[in-house]
Amino acid sequence: MNATRILRRPRVLIVGCGDVGLRCAQRLLARAAKPRVIALTTRAERAAQLRADGLLPIVGDLDAPRSLRRLAGLAQTVLHLAPPPPHGLDDPRTRALIAALGARRRRHAACLTAPAEGRLRKGRRAATYGRASLDGRIVTEALSAAGLPARVRLVYASTTGVYGDCAGALIGETQPVRPANARAKRRVAAERRLRQAAVRGAIATSIVRIPGIYALERLPLARITQGKPALVEQDDVYTNHIHADDLAAIMLRVAVRGRIGRVVHASDDTVLKMGAYFDRVADAFGLPRVPRIARGTAEQTLDPAALSFMRESRRLSNARLKRELGATLRYPTVDDFLRSIGRG
Repeated sequence: MNATRILRRPRVLIVGCGDVGLRCAQRLLARAAKPRVIALTTRAERAAQLRADGLLPIVGDLDAPRSLRRLAGLAQTVLHLAPPPPHGLDDPRTRALIAALGARRRRHAACLTAPAEGRLRKGRRAATYGRASLDGRIVTEALSAAGLPARVRLVYASTTGVYGDCAGALIGETQPVRPANARAKRRVAAERRLRQAAVRGAIATSIVRIPGIYALERLPLARITQGKPALVEQDDVYTNHIHADDLAAIMLRVAVRGRIGRVVHASDDTVLKMGAYFDRVADAFGLPRVPRIARGTAEQTLDPAALSFMRESRRLSNARLKRELGATLRYPTVDDFLRSIGRG
C-alpha cells in the first residue's frame, strides 16, 4: 500500500537546483500532500546532501544529452531554473532538456498511434479530421492509455534582461524583447525553443522573467565594502528586485495557476535606481556609501560585466503577477525586507 501511494504521488522535477531551486523544494515538501521532488544534479557527490534534504537526486548534465535519458516521463511538472551556457547566442541546454522530456512521449505515440489511426480512418467521421487534428487526437488517446500525461507542465526561469534598455519606462510583459548582450540573447533563444516545443504539443510552458534576486546572503555587501562605484543620480538606471523566497513561491504558483504560453514578471514593488539600492543596503549595515561617478568615467574605468547592467534602465509592472496569479509577496519592497531583519 505504501509503495502504491509513493508511485501515485505527483512528481516535480527541478532542473538547476541551486539556491532558488532548493527554496522551491522546501516549499513543496512542507505541503500536507507532499509531491515527490526530483533534482537534476551534475555532481554525483551532491546526491547525499540532496537526499538529506528530502529530494530524489538524478545525476545528469544538460551539456551531455545522453545523460538525460532518465528524465523521460519522470515528472508531470518541471521547474527549469538552469542557466544557458556562458557563451554563444543559443541555449543548447534547453534544447537537450526538451528532447529528453519528450522522448518517452514520442516512443509511446509512435508505437500506439499506428493501429489507432487505421481504426479512425475506417470510420465515417475520419474524413472530417485534418491530418494535424487527427494526429493530435490519436496521440492524446494513446498517451492516456499508456498512463502518461498529454504534456509536461514546464515553468521556465528567464530574465528581464531580454528587454534591453527601456530608458526607465514602466513596462509590462507584452513589451517586445530587445536583448542587447549575448547573455540576454541566449535567454531569448531558450524562450523561443520552449514556445516552439509548446506549439508541437511536447510541453506546456509558462515563462517567469526575473530581475535581480536578493536575500540575506545575496546582498551586494562585498561590492559596497570594496567601494565599487555607482552612477551619479542623473546617469543612474532603474533596477528591479525580488526576494529569493518570493521568487520560489511565484515559480510554484505559476506551475499551478499560470496560463500556458504566458509570461509573468516576478518583480516586487520596489522603485529604486541602482545607486539608491546600494545606499539602502549600506545604511542598513552601517557601511560607507559607495562613491558615485559620471557615465563617461564609468565607460572608461569599469569592467564590461558591470557596465552591461549600468546600460539598461527599466521599471517592471507586476500587475499580471497580482491580478492573474493572486500573488501576495512576503517582502513587497527591499525596505520591507531590511526592516524584517532589524536593519531598516
